[in-house]
Amino acid sequence: MERLFELLAGELERPRELPSQVARHLNATYGVSRDSVWAFLRNELEHLEDYEIDLILSPVFTPTLKDQALVAALLGRESLAPEAIAALIQKLVARGTATALLADDGETHSLRLREVSVARYVERLRLEGHIPEKLHSLILSAVPEADRPMVLAVARRAVWTPARGELLHQYLQRATASGEYRLEDVIALLRLAEMYEPADVAELQSRLPGWIEAVRQEASAAMQPKPFFNERVEDMHGGGRDQRRGVDPRAAVREAELESYRRLLQIFSR
Repeated sequence: MERLFELLAGELERPRELPSQVARHLNATYGVSRDSVWAFLRNELEHLEDYEIDLILSPVFTPTLKDQALVAALLGRESLAPEAIAALIQKLVARGTATALLADDGETHSLRLREVSVARYVERLRLEGHIPEKLHSLILSAVPEADRPMVLAVARRAVWTPARGELLHQYLQRATASGEYRLEDVIALLRLAEMYEPADVAELQSRLPGWIEAVRQEASAAMQPKPFFNERVEDMHGGGRDQRRGVDPRAAVREAELESYRRLLQIFSR
């Protein structure tokens, strides 16, 4: 538990950039200008209610899958009871844990964390997550060592019911045996499981072609130029001979998803 405590304290205190949505939220909710963001955080944040602080800092202290992977590498298949998680949060708060937020100009601002922010981070790390022994052994024996923390983090997610968990187990078993394993496909499988919650392997097989077609259409639409807002601008770009290319950054993401889903379909169709 002490190693886990030190890991979490270090992660909470490491320098973090302040996401732009924090400034937008402060402006929309409290009328804070961009130049006054840091003064507001230093002087006014401590006077706000917990729910207000949580809304402001949630983009900073909502852990990602990579954050969960750090914990998963330490815990493996070990689960923490709710009482142990609550005690961990209180210990971090009593420690006076403070974060270092980086401003656009490179200056670092120290901010002591209230319990609500510590709790948000810790409670979303899946410390209570459970990995079946059979799946855990497969990950340790078949998954490349560099990928194990991320795959363990995926395996600890709440979506894997006993029946649905067979999706992950069968993918890893089939893909590692055939040399087709890819970490991005594991994450794509997690995304499908959490979005659509297929009951089992049979439902995944039956519905995956439809999901692939939906993503294909979305990727195609993202590549198309946006419509002109008037005819004069359209004429400036060649009218019907418009040669602009789509610049939607989602297009590349959707294309990568599409490739992962196609590979998953091949593996689960055998």
